[in-house]
Amino acid sequence: MKDPRIIFFGTPDFAVSILQELLNMHYNVVLAVSQPDKPVGRKHHIEPTPIHVLADANEIPVLQPEKLSDSADEVLSYRPDLIVTCAYGQFVNTKILSAPSFGCLNIHPSLLPKYRGGAPIQRTILNGDTETGVSLMEMVKGMDSGRVYAVEKTAVDPDETMSQLSERLNQIAVGMIDKYLPAYLEGKLQGVEQDSSKAVIAPNISREEEQVMFQKEDLQHVYNHIRGLLDLPVSYGMIEGKRIKFYRAGKSAEQTDREFGTVIGFDHHAMLVACTGGILEIYELQPEGKKRMDADSFRNGTGRELIGKRFD
Repeated sequence: MKDPRIIFFGTPDFAVSILQELLNMHYNVVLAVSQPDKPVGRKHHIEPTPIHVLADANEIPVLQPEKLSDSADEVLSYRPDLIVTCAYGQFVNTKILSAPSFGCLNIHPSLLPKYRGGAPIQRTILNGDTETGVSLMEMVKGMDSGRVYAVEKTAVDPDETMSQLSERLNQIAVGMIDKYLPAYLEGKLQGVEQDSSKAVIAPNISREEEQVMFQKEDLQHVYNHIRGLLDLPVSYGMIEGKRIKFYRAGKSAEQTDREFGTVIGFDHHAMLVACTGGILEIYELQPEGKKRMDADSFRNGTGRELIGKRFD
């Protein structure tokens, strides 16, 4: 088919460049489906999702159902030949999946079957993986369990943050659309079944997982924890009953006899925290109720009062 009717499912920034590439390649995108717009900030101003913004700018109709299964008939009224999804945020039901003659493709930022689920990039860094990638896969009823049509791999830098890795994987994903979608539509890609016995689930990050537990995590795990949740949803530590969010951080193998979690002091533009296996260096942070700041500014304010105090 020369000009297939495509419905795109996606919601956050990661999905925007995928939809944009489809438009750049002059595919016939007839509908965008996104999660509902959400209130943000203290004034609860309703802010459109990134996909909603891009679709509006290109005069593409947008559907944003609270529950996709209740809107299946409306979605299918656009008569899709192909559905492409990326970071949509809801399960796509069987009625929709079975409708397009070219099926449904999903762009997933992991090396499937590893990290099926909603937080593959965060889990990659949290677990200290040295390699990841992007999978172009078949959408089926099971979570990220369809056949894989193409994979692109990349190394993970040991200091890379979630946001940095996400940006790189996003560019890889864009290239895969350009490289593989024409071949897929021509029937030239043969999908490979996943080995479900090797599946690793990557659920969304829970509120409890946002807290760095200095009493339980060694230096490398603390460092992975901070960079794995940067800039979304951002990790934090609790000290003296107050929350401090962690942004830019580093680590030193220098040993200390202080109890792990103890704020040793401030040096070289960093707040130093004792950990099992070395010292955590926090260069940028956000104390509870205050704006994000560098460690020097924190030290010159209330930070010095925490020297000798211990994170939970």
